[in-house]
Amino acid sequence: MCWSATADLVAGAGVTAVGVACVTRVRAARDLPLAALPLLLGAHQLVEAAVWDAGGGGGPATVAWAVIALPLLAVWVPAGVWCAAPPSARRGSGLLLAVGVVTAAGLAHGLAVGPVTAEIRGHTIGYATHLAHPVPLIAGYLLATIGSLLMSGDRRLLVLGIFVAVGALACWALWRLEFVSTWCAFAAVCSVLLLGWVRARPARR
Repeated sequence: MCWSATADLVAGAGVTAVGVACVTRVRAARDLPLAALPLLLGAHQLVEAAVWDAGGGGGPATVAWAVIALPLLAVWVPAGVWCAAPPSARRGSGLLLAVGVVTAAGLAHGLAVGPVTAEIRGHTIGYATHLAHPVPLIAGYLLATIGSLLMSGDRRLLVLGIFVAVGALACWALWRLEFVSTWCAFAAVCSVLLLGWVRARPARR
């Protein structure tokens, strides 16, 4: 299916519905942030549909998309994993959460001081913003988001982390200039695996 406003609307609506199912099935408060991730990612795809309709540019939809994709996810994912992690994995999850917080601060600064623009390139969208140190920020971002899943101490989250990591490599190889957009779409679809994770989680005693 070619990426377009329609594709983002369909994917966003489907992933958002999975997010609602995840949140309503949560049995322990500590699992709520991670269970709500599909809800956030589904809404993120709906925001990108608005970017398509606007023809790209630097409007409110573009800025909202970038805020969710960059600083918010850099903190949300490792924070959700840290909340849900067993005691044996809390230390590693805490370190990756700290990486996410520092990375999010750098990304937020880049969004604040420089313009954020979106350019429609065929069936993909390329986003551009000013980052003073792009390489360490991108490395920190991937470490916080993918690394936290891989080091979560949970088999189902490990599987999700592997899927997202493979998707990141594929998106970078195929759509380097549109990496953030294509990888976020891939991650949104992969997040439906969290429904199985929520169903398998024990209730908090």
